[in-house]
Amino acid sequence: MSVHDLEEQERIDALKAWWNQHGNTVTLGIAVFAAVMAGIQGWRWYQQKQNVEAASVYQAVLAGAQANDVKKIRDAAGAIMEKYPSTSYATRAALEAARANYESGDTKSAKAQLQWVVDNASEVQARDVARLRLAGVLLDEKNYVEAAKLLDAKHDAAFDGLYSDMKGDVAAAQGKNGEARTTYQAALGKIDEKSTYRKFVEFKLDALGEAK
Repeated sequence: MSVHDLEEQERIDALKAWWNQHGNTVTLGIAVFAAVMAGIQGWRWYQQKQNVEAASVYQAVLAGAQANDVKKIRDAAGAIMEKYPSTSYATRAALEAARANYESGDTKSAKAQLQWVVDNASEVQARDVARLRLAGVLLDEKNYVEAAKLLDAKHDAAFDGLYSDMKGDVAAAQGKNGEARTTYQAALGKIDEKSTYRKFVEFKLDALGEAK
């Protein structure tokens, strides 16, 4: 046998010895990796399926909104929130149902749906919108303490102006004109000067009169 053949045989024997010692571990690792990849692919397929189905049901929410059919909106939104809670369509449906319920006088359901968004929505801005609207409902109910708590929650900087404006409304409703004036001024500092919404805040600030 040549030197080359001996070296080749030694490499083969070394490989066999290594495989005998580590082969089970390698095989297990490959199996685990394959299972993980299959799980990831399966989860992606499941999420896509959920989104497609939720989108289909959401069309009923839109149809209900167009027809001003509160029951249709409520039923379709409830179905999405129950069956597809992790989708963005559930968040949109809950917000739409809250609006419809509030406008029809069902503030209890509106608050429940807005709270659902606060507790379950994955989108930060959706939670910010829900808190703001829920604070508005609580303000109407003169529940100033709970409204203020919602407005003190951490939120995206893009909502600073709107949150400060609502804080001003809560303070003004309680007769705390000094606090209201401060928060309205803070709101104006956060709202774009070209925004038409500025005029509403300026009007409320002017209505408070001069600081004493």
